Amino acid sequence: MRGLLFILPLISLLLQGCAPSFRVEIDSISDTESATKPNYILWPGAKEIEMDDLQYREYSRYIERVLASLGYSKSTDLAKADIAIFFSYGVGDPETHEYTYAVPTWGQINGSYHTSGTINTYGDTSIYSATTTHTPAYGITGSTTQVGSYTTYLRHMILDAIDLEEYRTTKKLKQVWKTTVTSSGYSDDLRKVLPAMVAAAKSYIGKDTGKKVKVILSEDDEKILEVKGLVE
Repeated sequence: MRGLLFILPLISLLLQGCAPSFRVEIDSISDTESATKPNYILWPGAKEIEMDDLQYREYSRYIERVLASLGYSKSTDLAKADIAIFFSYGVGDPETHEYTYAVPTWGQINGSYHTSGTINTYGDTSIYSATTTHTPAYGITGSTTQVGSYTTYLRHMILDAIDLEEYRTTKKLKQVWKTTVTSSGYSDDLRKVLPAMVAAAKSYIGKDTGKKVKVILSEDDEKILEVKGLVE
């Protein structure tokens, strides 16, 4: 049992790294008029993202699919759109984390001793001879401290909705709502992670969460498959 206690923290850490799930945080804020502006046009939210970029086109389909399920209508005419939604995403630099853990050492511990003897009689003289045998036992004699490390990445996406009617009238950029989604994990593959981030944020896009909301989705969650268009 003592050896198991040494190993359990390491096993727990390794299992966390292998768990097929996504941990996502959503922070969304909106004004009172957001529900009255359902017609949108979607644009890249960062200068390094091009509209004809294959990655952007793939990710924007996820966003459009979710927005349609929430009652939003995509407009192809800028003059008729209520809001412009700026969509940005990315992966942060790798962050290395170190941890220490104990590894049990194995060796010889106290065993058992057994003594047996015989008595030999020579006339009036008796001689006793004895033999002691030692049976060794083995077990945990201590532990050594080891250092390990693992790497995580901060993934993010932002949907920022701007009032186009206000802009056409005053040339001012007025936010209607903004939804920020982050996820920290072992993968820097945004093609794998972003559908889960969109799925986790679905219920909160364009709304006011009042605080950060945490959502955990498994890799095979139906919500992720819906975002990808694999199920109706």
